[in-house]
Amino acid sequence: MNIGNFILKDKKPFETDLISWALWMNDRSQRIVAKDKFGDVEVSTVFLGLDHGWGGKPLWFETMIFGGKHDLYQNRCATWKQAEKMHQRL
Repeated sequence: MNIGNFILKDKKPFETDLISWALWMNDRSQRIVAKDKFGDVEVSTVFLGLDHGWGGKPLWFETMIFGGKHDLYQNRCATWKQAEKMHQRL
């Protein structure tokens, strides 16, 4: 099964070959939607590069909390705009 490799173009997923994907993903700054730190807690929202919807609704972006009482909580969504909103909510 080919799950596809995606990069962002104009904040939208765009399928590409494996080498181009790996090079693009290596530059983490290109896939960060938002990152905030509150004391010992960090909230990070990134583009995943692979569809984590696994055949259902596409899930390209993930927000995760590191530290605090919600450590390792994560949520995923489909678009950059949704990712920005999700980051602000968390």
